[in-house]
Amino acid sequence: MDEELQRSLGEVARAARERLGLTQAQVAQKVGLVPGVYGRIERGDMMPSVPSLRRISLVLGISSDALLGVSPAQVAATVDEAPPEGNLSQELRRIVHQLRTWSPKRLKVLSKVLTVLASSFED
Repeated sequence: MDEELQRSLGEVARAARERLGLTQAQVAQKVGLVPGVYGRIERGDMMPSVPSLRRISLVLGISSDALLGVSPAQVAATVDEAPPEGNLSQELRRIVHQLRTWSPKRLKVLSKVLTVLASSFED
């Protein structure tokens, strides 16, 4: 398991809990965990299960993305939204934006053209 992720999740959970003025025992009870288990999560010694992560998120009033250290720029908000293009150059983002409007038939033709073009650059 990723120890850095566990530690980060624990730190964020602790900060959110303290912001709400709750004790570890109170959060554990609301989440449905044994206080010692919740304490291990906050100390970064344990990663919660997905259902527990969801309950922790709801009890602490913080998104699971925030608990996991995922920024909005890294992921789409919904499955209907296109994934972010943060790591792409501006020119490539323009191309991707344009390609999203193309039909599957046009994309297939472009894919073939790119394959031929790429092979002509191989040494």
